[in-house]
Amino acid sequence: MTTLTNTSKTSRGNVTALMVALLAACVAFQLNASMLSPALVTMGNELHTDQAVIGLSQTWFFTAAALFSLFLPRLSDIVGRKKILVGMMILMAAGSVIAALAPDVTWLFVGRIIQGVSGPTVPLCLIMLRSAVDNPRKYGALMGLITAVNGGVAGVDSFVGGYFAEHFGFRSIFWLMVGLALIATALIAFLADESKPAAGTTMDWWGVFFIVVAVGALLTALNEGSKLVSGYSASTLMLSIGLIIVAVVAFAAFWKTETRAKQPMVETVHLRQRSTWAPLLTTTLAMTGIFAVINGIVPAYVQASAPGFGVGPTEMSLMILTPYALLGWVFGPISGRLAPVLGYTKVLRIGMIGSIAALAFIAFFGLNSLPLMIVGTALLGIMYAGTVNIMLNGLGVVLSPAGNPGFLPGMNAGAFNLGAGLSFLVLPAVLVATTAAGDVKTSYLTDVIVGLVITVAAFAASLLIPKPLEAEVAK
Repeated sequence: MTTLTNTSKTSRGNVTALMVALLAACVAFQLNASMLSPALVTMGNELHTDQAVIGLSQTWFFTAAALFSLFLPRLSDIVGRKKILVGMMILMAAGSVIAALAPDVTWLFVGRIIQGVSGPTVPLCLIMLRSAVDNPRKYGALMGLITAVNGGVAGVDSFVGGYFAEHFGFRSIFWLMVGLALIATALIAFLADESKPAAGTTMDWWGVFFIVVAVGALLTALNEGSKLVSGYSASTLMLSIGLIIVAVVAFAAFWKTETRAKQPMVETVHLRQRSTWAPLLTTTLAMTGIFAVINGIVPAYVQASAPGFGVGPTEMSLMILTPYALLGWVFGPISGRLAPVLGYTKVLRIGMIGSIAALAFIAFFGLNSLPLMIVGTALLGIMYAGTVNIMLNGLGVVLSPAGNPGFLPGMNAGAFNLGAGLSFLVLPAVLVATTAAGDVKTSYLTDVIVGLVITVAAFAASLLIPKPLEAEVAK
């Protein structure tokens, strides 16, 4: 399995300083991703546009994040991980300045897309940590702490965003992002060491072009396809089908390019291995089954007056989203510490089984009782945000090919985004279709069960992931 080339010596003696820098970078990125959610209405009002357009700014941020995640980790192996991470933080700050000063929604889009360059922050931080920490137990615990940030900054990020938007306007949130990005930039510059295990290798830019086109077309097709949930449109359907065809053709061109390139972005033999496609499949299916349930379906149900519980958005966040994120934050380091001892794949499967149980609990008990709904989503926070999410990110690092450590973490980041897109395409479509055919409560039940079935498929896929023996404690 993977043994990452370590060119960073001094960081071993100062892992605490490195962790401070990496956590600052991850927090800065996560706030870019999550702190604007409660401010979307304010943004629409202040920029004199509707919520559909404002929502697109979020879509393009995540799309840009997914596309840059595909190749920046590999580029960092060649030109330097510290250099790339510093560059990402600077561009995050620049994008935040543009968004803060945006006179209209077009400039907001520009700012958010530039911010999206920071997409591979978490996988890149995990790679840097891996090159600095040899002890599997210590790496597992620190990996869990870093990755837990990806599930939300202890559940307070949305509240900070809402408070700033309400009292100072949405632009204040972007100025806060500027400050955090600059702090992260300084900490990385002064506390992190440089490492570039593939120095001297030529970047396969044709391979980058084709894989970016393939994934970009597929993500855009999913975004367009999600519009069909609210009503049929022949033009939207044709555009989605056309984009899927472009994605297939571009991926075929990517495969052909990689078989011919002298120094490919990734060797096709690696793409055929279970250590590559099995974790990517598991990540995609797990995100598809769970992401929209916790971020869309459950919050909508809890807030609905009928058949839900009529809870306001702030109270809903306190009851549902904050415990979910906070428990993920708490249990992330615990599952990370257990991974090298019990086995990464075993801990992943425990988390998958727990996530399936949590979804079943939500479906059959939570929809009938608000306290039980809170219990079910809290369990999902422990099992998914604090376990499955941690293990999938970690496996992307420890299973990556020895000569190409940035490849799989980048592709896995793309799989997370693909799964999120699929989740918000499939589950809302199921909800709309079943609502038209029956009562609303039954439709929500059916929707959560569909998510559960997809998560069962993710568990089945996880059984195919090989053990990363070199990242685990010898028994």
